[in-house]
Amino acid sequence: MDALPATAGLWLAVVVSGIYHGLNPGMGWPLAVSAALFEQRGAALARALSALGIGHFVAMLGVLLPFALMFVLVDYQREIRIGASILVIAMGLYLVFQKRHPRFLSRVKPTRLVLWSFLIALAHGAGLMLVPIYLGLCGPGQAGAGYETGSVLINQNIGTALGVAVLHTVAMIVSGGGLAYAAYRILGLKFVSQSWFNLDLVWAGSLILVGGIGLWTAL
Repeated sequence: MDALPATAGLWLAVVVSGIYHGLNPGMGWPLAVSAALFEQRGAALARALSALGIGHFVAMLGVLLPFALMFVLVDYQREIRIGASILVIAMGLYLVFQKRHPRFLSRVKPTRLVLWSFLIALAHGAGLMLVPIYLGLCGPGQAGAGYETGSVLINQNIGTALGVAVLHTVAMIVSGGGLAYAAYRILGLKFVSQSWFNLDLVWAGSLILVGGIGLWTAL
C-alpha cells in the first residue's frame, strides 16, 4: 500500500519541478514575451513557447535515456542511484561557486530558441534534477520479477523516461506560458525588462536538495 503513495509523490515531484522550471525566467519565458511584443502577434508567443518546450524536452530525454539504459543492470541499481545523486549534488555545488555562465551560450542567438533552450537546460543541470526522481520510479519493484528479460526492462525504463520528460515539459510550458501570456497581455515590455530576477543560487540549492534526497533514499 505504501508503494502507490510513494510513486504518486515521485510523479508529483516531476510536475512540481516542471512548474519550477517554467516560472524561472532563466528557462526562457521572457524571450517568448519579447518575440510576441516584437511581432505584435499572439501567435509568436505560442511559437516561441513551443520552441522552448521542444528544446527543453530533448535535453530532459538526453539526460534521462543513458540512465534508463544503465538501470537494466539490476544488481547495481543501488550503486547507480548513489552515483547519480552524487552527480546531481556536484552539479549544484559547481553552480554555487561558478558564477559565470558558459561562454558558448552567449554565441547562440535567442532567435534559435530550440537550440538555446536545449543548451540552457543542459548547462544548468535541469535534466539532472529529474534523475533521482526518475530512478526512484524505476526502483527495485520494477525489476523484481526474475523472468523479465533485459530488453523488457530497457523498454520499461525508456517508457518511464519518456513519460517523465513529457509530463515535466508540459508542466513547464503551462506554468511558464501562463506567466508569459500574462506579461504579454497585461504587464507588457516594462515588466519583462525588470523581471529577470536571478535564481542561480536558488537553482543550485534545489539541485543539491534533490540530489541529497536521492542519496538518502538510495542509502
